[in-house]
Amino acid sequence: MRLKPTWQQAAHKELQKALPGYCAFCLMPADQGLGWCQACFAELPWNVSGCEQCAEPLDHAEQRLCGYCLLDPPLITHTHVGLLFQASIKELLHDFKFKASPRAGMLLIELMLASIPDDPGTALVAVPMHRKRARERGFNQAQWLAEQLAKRTGLVVLEAQCNKLVASQRSLNRHERAANLHGAFSIKAPLPAHITLIDDVITTGATINALANAAQQAGATRIDSWAVARTPLGRQ
Repeated sequence: MRLKPTWQQAAHKELQKALPGYCAFCLMPADQGLGWCQACFAELPWNVSGCEQCAEPLDHAEQRLCGYCLLDPPLITHTHVGLLFQASIKELLHDFKFKASPRAGMLLIELMLASIPDDPGTALVAVPMHRKRARERGFNQAQWLAEQLAKRTGLVVLEAQCNKLVASQRSLNRHERAANLHGAFSIKAPLPAHITLIDDVITTGATINALANAAQQAGATRIDSWAVARTPLGRQ
């Protein structure tokens, strides 16, 4: 998966506005136009071999699907997540999500564009946030990511709604999360056939799959997902 030059140029231009000329991870001089040096970039927790449908890290490169997706296939056709929710990426996402750091946000966009889906379809749909939670936090991080990606890819962003103030999912298992999200999302406008859902972190995939259900009801026939990082199951 290679970055198209036009996407790369746009991303680098925006990144240069937001970032000083040093590596965000080791504070040494960064490569020109980037927020990191090549040594740190190579050492990031890359999701080298992930399940095609949920991006769960797999033990063997020849595997295509994890056990969860074999037993209970999600609605998602393909999930693209380049990194694992560990170490420096976990810290970066925390600064972006809870401190609204523009520098962290631009770094995450650049990292997402460093490894892109082969075919993201024709539209992006961000995981929506309930209006009460959005007021408390100040912004929806998934929506921000989708809008930034759209600027660089030429894809459109279509809106979904969150109709249910979902309780925290952190202490819930896979099945409890799915039940917690039942009926949480809806999409009013008819969707194109192939879309990609956007989120910051995928854990069990329950949130993305709940949104995929709403997308299917709105007319999408192929639904993919794209996120910054994946939390490996069992290490949540």
